[in-house]
Amino acid sequence: MVEFIWGFIRALRPRQWVKNFALFAALIFAGELFDPLNQFRALQAFLLFCGFSSASYLLNDVFDIERDKLHPFKKRRPVASGLIPPLVAVAAALGLIVVLLPTAYNLSVAFFLASVSYLILQLFYSAYLKQVILLDIMAIAAGFVLRVYAGVWAIDAHLNVWFLLSVSSFALFLAIGKRRSELTLMQSQASRHRETLLHYPESLLDILTSMFANSAWLTYAFFAFLQPPIITRHTITLFLGGLNLPFGQAKFLMATVPIVIYGVMRYLYIIYEKKEGESPERVLVTDRPLLISVIVWLVFVIGIIYYLGV
Repeated sequence: MVEFIWGFIRALRPRQWVKNFALFAALIFAGELFDPLNQFRALQAFLLFCGFSSASYLLNDVFDIERDKLHPFKKRRPVASGLIPPLVAVAAALGLIVVLLPTAYNLSVAFFLASVSYLILQLFYSAYLKQVILLDIMAIAAGFVLRVYAGVWAIDAHLNVWFLLSVSSFALFLAIGKRRSELTLMQSQASRHRETLLHYPESLLDILTSMFANSAWLTYAFFAFLQPPIITRHTITLFLGGLNLPFGQAKFLMATVPIVIYGVMRYLYIIYEKKEGESPERVLVTDRPLLISVIVWLVFVIGIIYYLGV
């Protein structure tokens, strides 16, 4: 019984809830980080998406049970190993969805629609889209984008279009890196595990990886540059004695761009040199330089938005 309970917890994939921290992006960039009501709404949205993502993982494991048995790591998943019967996994997934959707609706109609869209996308991905070249990558990326914008709609925030483009580019970069790492990991058995890998030559994945690695940091740079000026005239007077210096239009968020560029380069190193990247959430928590760069970036962003602008 203990083994079954522990297996069921593993089947929910709590480690992959790291992806759902993307819902807090809107809270930070919209300037609402210290608003108690929006803190609670964002936390509620995060927990709901953890439930929705776990439900989608359970259904995906049922769809992929035969393929997972051929995978060197995924064959140990509770459903693929036979610890959790497929019918139990399906029932648990549907139970989570039925219980959580009304709470999502009460939080926000827009958030509810984002949640439903995410669940439909994951269902189509598990059943069909993962077998279609390029659309499989776009579906994975769309899941990341929906997470971020679910956070936006949960607190009724507004962020400029460069934020959407930046999120989309990073999501596509991670999704392509995932496919590139799968192709490297599976090698001769790649087609047995995932048919679409047959149609992804390494040269194509390398080109796509390079394309979206560049667009990721470039769109973020535009987003950082086009953010409203952080420092105010009151701040200038307080610290500089009223000197007439051109700091009123300072774009201090641009200071975070080099950190983002380093993060992109480090992830490329992880994909090509360390032969990892199949599981972005695992890479984030296990690769120390990448984790440190993310923490430093977050400290810079919060410091610039919430302390240079007071």
